Amino acid sequence: MTDRENVHFLLLNIGHFLTHLFMLIFATAAALSLSRDWGMSYGELIAYATPGLIAYAVFTLPSGWLADRWSREGMMVIFFLGIGAASAATALAQTPVQMAVGLSAIGMFAAIYHPVGIALVVHGRQRTGVPIAINGIFGNLGVAAAALITALFIDHADWRSAFVWPGLFSMAMGVTFMVVVAGRSVEARESARPNSKQATAQMSFDRAMVFRVLLIVFTTSSLGGLVFQSTTFTLPKVFDEQLGDLAVSVSDVGWFAFLVLSIAAVGQLIVGYLVDRLPVRRIFVFVAAQQVALFAMMPGLTGWQALVVAIAFMFAVFGQIPINDVLIGRVTHSAWRSRVYALRYMINFSIIASSVPLISWIYSGWGFDTLFVLLAMTAAGILAAAAMLPVLRFAAAPAE
Repeated sequence: MTDRENVHFLLLNIGHFLTHLFMLIFATAAALSLSRDWGMSYGELIAYATPGLIAYAVFTLPSGWLADRWSREGMMVIFFLGIGAASAATALAQTPVQMAVGLSAIGMFAAIYHPVGIALVVHGRQRTGVPIAINGIFGNLGVAAAALITALFIDHADWRSAFVWPGLFSMAMGVTFMVVVAGRSVEARESARPNSKQATAQMSFDRAMVFRVLLIVFTTSSLGGLVFQSTTFTLPKVFDEQLGDLAVSVSDVGWFAFLVLSIAAVGQLIVGYLVDRLPVRRIFVFVAAQQVALFAMMPGLTGWQALVVAIAFMFAVFGQIPINDVLIGRVTHSAWRSRVYALRYMINFSIIASSVPLISWIYSGWGFDTLFVLLAMTAAGILAAAAMLPVLRFAAAPAE
């Protein structure tokens, strides 16, 4: 790959970082500042995140359709500029309703990334596990950084600055992406088109096999979305309540959340490496089984024990993420791959949107111990679905 192609890949990864950063700024602000500033409980306030999460799901499918029919790189420019402007505007919110409107705009532009960015990451590659894993690490670092960056802004400025400065940075990345795309070779720009000649050589699976794999992907994505959102959204509050003397300030909570999520992000790289070399079902079953065991261990733990188990279960949660994207990249044709990714993430994000009221209800009525019991049961569903995956080996298979 040329230096310009490497920069192109880096910008795609930065986009993934920003997607998850923007979607979780409010979660940390609600847990650590807004509930006090606006005189609302944490459970009441996080319900206002729901419209943004609904937009995150609803606009995923049209984003994938536009990318396949028009331009994936053009959609990425809209993503960078749009989500940056929406975040900066959200900082002007004076009421929870205004905040919900701003979060809806953020969710609308955030919906562009997964069906478009990931399709660009896997396009033209023979082994997709590691590139998807690297891209996933950037996304998970965005999750981790959301808690840390927001907490630092709250401690040293206010919650509004946590929306403004990342927004300006994203818009700068949008301008940079336009410059990089304009400077790419004609061949490189042509190869990024969904219907390019590079996309004609692809793996041959019969329709029944593709249907079975995609059905399992969509099922585990749904359950995995509930697990992912429940853990990443509530982690700052879990640490605020259960780390005790280990976290005595807002910044401490942010640092611990960043530490846990950053360590856990390595799980994606390990799994991404393994799925290109070992049967995917074997890896998937192992990761899902780890989630079941670790969620079941979490209730009642505090201090260092809670921290260690949190690192372990987030390692397993993040480890699952590249598996579904690798499977889609291997069994779908490039000309309609963005739409399949869009459908996968629309289902995933719909579950994520519905999980916020569920988290609020469970937390208000029973606390986090009950939530982790339910997450263990959900992970058991992922394990059962993963066990039905056909034995597929992709070690030397082309991506297209």
